[in-house]
Amino acid sequence: MTAWRVAVLLAGLWVGGGWADEVAAPGDAAAGGRIAVQCRTCHGANGVAVIPVAPNIGGESASYLTRQLAAFRSGARENEMMSVVAKGLSDRQIADVAAYYAGFTATAEAPAAQPAPPACVACHGANGIAVIPEAPNLAGETAMYLDTQLKAFRSGKRSSAVMEPVAAALDDAAIRALADYFSAARLVVR
Repeated sequence: MTAWRVAVLLAGLWVGGGWADEVAAPGDAAAGGRIAVQCRTCHGANGVAVIPVAPNIGGESASYLTRQLAAFRSGARENEMMSVVAKGLSDRQIADVAAYYAGFTATAEAPAAQPAPPACVACHGANGIAVIPEAPNLAGETAMYLDTQLKAFRSGKRSSAVMEPVAAALDDAAIRALADYFSAARLVVR
């Protein structure tokens, strides 16, 4: 095993709560774009969601997207639509789709009237653009989506060694305030 592969595997501790079992070669964004045609109904052509229950995925890190798709495929993360879609994807297709959406650049402006939530900025940034590849961007997500995900972490329905204790400390009002803050951030994906 090469030193590069060992380093990547060791760096694979992810927000989902486990170690990556396998590290695939970097994906082919052009091939991913062809596969992503099926993603556009919910996530939009550039990864900006067109329905309120789907997250924005344009500009996310390839490693984050790969882990999430693999979790949907394995059943470690469940969603009635994504679990079905991901089960039909090979490792190569997951890497390609992740490369396609990671090829976009996400920027955001934080809401001016409010300070950034201190518990979130170390990973998700003050403007909602993740500062570490293991965390997703939160800027511009719908309040409904963010509220649902935080409550899933709090209840244990969604697993993460980092997010479960953070969400467990939040009551419904605090979750709603965080969801409102990040949903008010103006997201631009190019």
